[in-house]
Amino acid sequence: MDDWRADRIGSALRGENPTVLRRMPSAIAVIGDVQWLPGYCVLLTDDPHAERISDLAPAAQVEFLTSMARLGEAVERACAEHDPRFRRVNLEILGNTDPFLHAHVWPRYDWEPSELVTKPVWLYPPERWSDPATALSARHDDLRASITHHLATG
Repeated sequence: MDDWRADRIGSALRGENPTVLRRMPSAIAVIGDVQWLPGYCVLLTDDPHAERISDLAPAAQVEFLTSMARLGEAVERACAEHDPRFRRVNLEILGNTDPFLHAHVWPRYDWEPSELVTKPVWLYPPERWSDPATALSARHDDLRASITHHLATG
């Protein structure tokens, strides 16, 4: 059932979003629907009305940014364990498409195409967002479990 995608934050708060990794201060860590860069995660605000970080109270802003850093570290550790060609993690708060506060955590790898490896992931072809070959699936369970473990022990 894909109804949870229409309300990612609400479905996460209700326990209906299957991508949830862990609840965090002022945020919810989820694994991305697409995994063309394995380990891609998103940090969702837990305030469905927040569209930008400035919509949060100062203490909640700090909590959200700290949670973003923790998720980035967990993705970094998990991806480094799972792929020796892991390079680094990119953290981004953009907000150009979805109208709610969220942060992207993109793992980057040495095996990426040479013309893209040092560029923003948004330069990848748009088809990557809908390619069934790289959609989140059971083949990502080990990496997902590793990210969740590092979030819990981080």
